[in-house]
Amino acid sequence: MRSFAPLLALVFIPCALPVSWAAQPPKELYSRLVSSKILATARDRRDGKSYPHNTDQVNGIWNYVGTDWWTSGFFPSTLYSMNRRSELCPTTVDKVDWVNLGQVWSADLTRLLIRNSVGHDIGFISFPFVDELTIHPNNETTAEIIEGFSDILAKRFDRTVGCTRSRDSSGTNFQVIIDNMMTLDLFFVASRLTGNKTLIDMAISHADKTIEHHIRPDGSSYHVVEYDSSTGRVIRRRTAQGYADESTWTRGQAWGMLGFTNMYRRTELERYLQTARRMSKLFISRMPPSGVVPWDFDAPIDPPRPADVSAANLAAYALLTLSEQESGINNSTGAKYYADAAVKLLADTVNLAWRPSWRSLFSNGTINKPSDDYWTGIVYADYYLVESGNKLLEMGLGGCSL
Repeated sequence: MRSFAPLLALVFIPCALPVSWAAQPPKELYSRLVSSKILATARDRRDGKSYPHNTDQVNGIWNYVGTDWWTSGFFPSTLYSMNRRSELCPTTVDKVDWVNLGQVWSADLTRLLIRNSVGHDIGFISFPFVDELTIHPNNETTAEIIEGFSDILAKRFDRTVGCTRSRDSSGTNFQVIIDNMMTLDLFFVASRLTGNKTLIDMAISHADKTIEHHIRPDGSSYHVVEYDSSTGRVIRRRTAQGYADESTWTRGQAWGMLGFTNMYRRTELERYLQTARRMSKLFISRMPPSGVVPWDFDAPIDPPRPADVSAANLAAYALLTLSEQESGINNSTGAKYYADAAVKLLADTVNLAWRPSWRSLFSNGTINKPSDDYWTGIVYADYYLVESGNKLLEMGLGGCSL
């Protein structure tokens, strides 16, 4: 029998920041509505093969997708996040077996091991299985699932380009999107399980190429970089979901913020910390006075550009994770700066889009503005809200009785 003891090294034990701060987290973060809404969705399993994705724009009723969609892992992972919340704030959470719910909701995702129909997004699909293995490090079945997902992602790595392929484009056109920074953590988890250091080399190569070709000198980011797979040469830098090729799509910026913070957390390589800082400072500096995160920082204000609470909550979680890393190197000034920015971001987002009557926690999400998919609740916006609340508690910066 294999030993999975090395996985214990994956569990990061945060410490409280020895700083004062300017703001209190919004009380809605720890409302019982969080638990009751998520539990209501968990008990509405439909055919067992559908996952909440976004809502309608009027009543906040969930629309569902199948297992073969990039967001299908977020709700099962949210259930594991609620298990963590039940440990941190038991009085605010319904007394149910959240881990069992997470296991039940994750089960159908294993079908993607047989036929990967989500491409690079298998990294997002892995989230609940990493959660499960963190709780049960000797679960061999889950370890094998993670290894299988990692194998799928590794097959998308091209040594000439130095990255994992995003979309299945044709010929020598090799596309990489900034979102891919969030899939690299799967390589580190699988490497701990298997001892395969090549997976870490792949993650480092991909991150380094992203710094070189996705990140602009001011710390903003391109959404898509197209390479020639026969030479590794950059063909084009563009957007797919932002306003323009040279604009800053906010959710892509936030994916990069969290992705590079995670790379630093895994490797302690200074270049990843510096990149996370640059991207985070750019995000903070571009925030409008209203505190509302727009879909794209460069989209025209008139007519009104839609907000994106998924970018806001993701960025808040990224800033808290970066604050945690700054605390770990005794940079109390940086730790406070990023934590305060995260709390303000969460407060402003709650003021804008908290919706007690909806099935989702928030409205005002933008999935894809060019495709007219916005003003909705979004499953990953809710996920990063729960994760942000948990992170604040773990860091000693939140309170269940707020």
